[in-house]
Amino acid sequence: MTVDHRQQHLESLRAGLSVVVYPIQSLIDLPGQTGKWLRESFATRRQLQEDNARLQAQHLLLQARLQKFEALETENLRLRELLDSSFKVGDRVLIAELMAVDLDPYRHQVVLNKGSRQDVFVGQPLVDAYGVMGQTLHVTPFTSTAMLITDPAHAVPVQVNRNGLRSIAVGTGALQELSLPYIPNSADIRVGDLLVTSGLGGRFPAGYPVAVVTTVTIDPGHAFAAVSARPLSHLDRSREVLLVWTPPTGAHTELLPEPVTAAEPGAPAAPSVGEETE
Repeated sequence: MTVDHRQQHLESLRAGLSVVVYPIQSLIDLPGQTGKWLRESFATRRQLQEDNARLQAQHLLLQARLQKFEALETENLRLRELLDSSFKVGDRVLIAELMAVDLDPYRHQVVLNKGSRQDVFVGQPLVDAYGVMGQTLHVTPFTSTAMLITDPAHAVPVQVNRNGLRSIAVGTGALQELSLPYIPNSADIRVGDLLVTSGLGGRFPAGYPVAVVTTVTIDPGHAFAAVSARPLSHLDRSREVLLVWTPPTGAHTELLPEPVTAAEPGAPAAPSVGEETE
């Protein structure tokens, strides 16, 4: 012990003995190591299965949330476009959401979630962020039904924005086509002309974009040209729409002719019903 402590001559002997004893130590420790390995293997397998199931559940949840976030992002963009459109319009507006769409191929009508409780009235203009969509047809306290401009029974007075040429845009039953009847062959109308509301008739305020002229066909054998236009509004995609009031509220009635109650001094009296006039 003294020699080993002072000069460490037995270090090599201990190293050789450890090499000889190591297999015995390993053999003695083998059962314990085997049991520990088995326990860790089974526990790791179970833990991996649990982790896999938990991660799959989280993945499904995150995917569902991601889809919702994408829908919310798209809805946010649509609302921003609508709000930007309302600022451009400058009138009093109300955002409404589509509740249902009429599946009848011969009628283009939608149901909105706003009604008379929100001051919606029959004939109120309906627009989206891109152009005129139609007008309300029926109004109940909580909902309203609107007719789109492509409905065969709908017509809106329009004018060519370039030169003020007036016409009427009539629905054709196709979501991407309007017809402009009774335009003379000599009229100054071209493909690409922007059609806006003329304000005539008292329903639609002037200046709202409606459609773009797509075809102008002139047949010398007919007195009128065949003119078609494409609506600017997203009739088959818009989910949120704007109900428009022109300032002041109720100005849509100001364009209607006033009934004559009394003749002005020096003016001829208005004929009554049934009275013959020269």
